[in-house]
Amino acid sequence: MGISIWQLLIVLGIVILLFGTKKLRNIGTDLGGAIRGFKKSMNEDDKPAGQDSLENEDQAQNQQATADDKQRDKSHS
Repeated sequence: MGISIWQLLIVLGIVILLFGTKKLRNIGTDLGGAIRGFKKSMNEDDKPAGQDSLENEDQAQNQQATADDKQRDKSHS
């Protein structure tokens, strides 16, 4: 005795009538953002303490190398 497809469709229709499609879209967007934020914070907690600073250093070095390459290209042109 499970839930049939017709029962699910009736419940979905009632929910749409009560909240409207715009409100349901906003709720879905907010829920997705909350889940994304939760996953991001969980991944940050799993990293070792020093790994964040190492990643930031790597990003800074990559940005500096890119800026140097652009400057070099401008000077050769």
